[in-house]
Amino acid sequence: MWGAEMGANDKNVVIGNEAVWTNNNEGDGDARQKRLLGMDLVRLGLERGNTAEDALDIITSLLEKYGQGGPCSEHDDSHFYHNSFLIADCKEAWVLETSGKQWAAEKITSGYRNISNGLTIGTKIDKHSEGLLEKAMTLGVWDGKGKFNFSNSFSSGGDEKRQKEGERLLKEGTESGLFSVQDMINVLRHKQSGICRSCDDTFPTQGSQVSSLSAATINVHWFTATPDPSVSYFKPFVFTPNAQISSHTESPKESKREHNLYKLHSEHVVRANNDKISNVLREMEQGCLSEIEDFIQKYDQKENSLDKFDNLMKKCVETEIKMYA
Repeated sequence: MWGAEMGANDKNVVIGNEAVWTNNNEGDGDARQKRLLGMDLVRLGLERGNTAEDALDIITSLLEKYGQGGPCSEHDDSHFYHNSFLIADCKEAWVLETSGKQWAAEKITSGYRNISNGLTIGTKIDKHSEGLLEKAMTLGVWDGKGKFNFSNSFSSGGDEKRQKEGERLLKEGTESGLFSVQDMINVLRHKQSGICRSCDDTFPTQGSQVSSLSAATINVHWFTATPDPSVSYFKPFVFTPNAQISSHTESPKESKREHNLYKLHSEHVVRANNDKISNVLREMEQGCLSEIEDFIQKYDQKENSLDKFDNLMKKCVETEIKMYA
């Protein structure tokens, strides 16, 4: 499909999106009517949002005004769903979950949080759509008694195993109080949990992102730009005044959206099951992680220029491309 389920902007706002199915998936009328997709909302939130809460307010105002829905596939107009989001900046994070034009948001200031194709917000609701409780009663999903629970009212199921496994892995990874980029990458590569899905899966993991955010130093965003993170190379990107990207990761205009890096990786790594290339990619990734970590530890905003990172991801992509020549 067109668009992206995750991204970052130069204001240190990051957004990730998941599909959800709810008991109000029809929204207002025919669910196949073209409205805003989750990918549109990710893009618009990042285009206009200066903080996580700002992006949240932009997404929800657009949702309430225009609604969401329409075909989520260019080739199958019966495939549609609604959306949930993780929205974060250096200071706070939000979970936003939706059903039609209705929505609820939970503010996260510490610990860990995950979403996985199902509603998770219960009674802790820090922001919500206007008239949410009244609408829930009108729809017959809440009887008005007791404390309102968004998930109980609107959920029609989700990937419970994947959700619980994600919680478990995050809990284990953060118990020591330390949680690195490598730890997050390890979670995203976890196959037994279903978090990482191979390319032969019905819904494979198409791409993965890890963002390291800090108000005190540089922010680094790591992208695979290729499917199945267990056999992919997380490549770093830093917003600089003259940041560059490679043409090999630009999605073509024709209906088949796979860019050149994606196609070559699929051919030489995924379909060929080439462990040798996978191992080299992992070594390149480790080198980048070490180099970036070393720079961050020594970083001084007054003394260190970020110019050296202008072509960081571009160089990583083009080095990977050469391996497939």
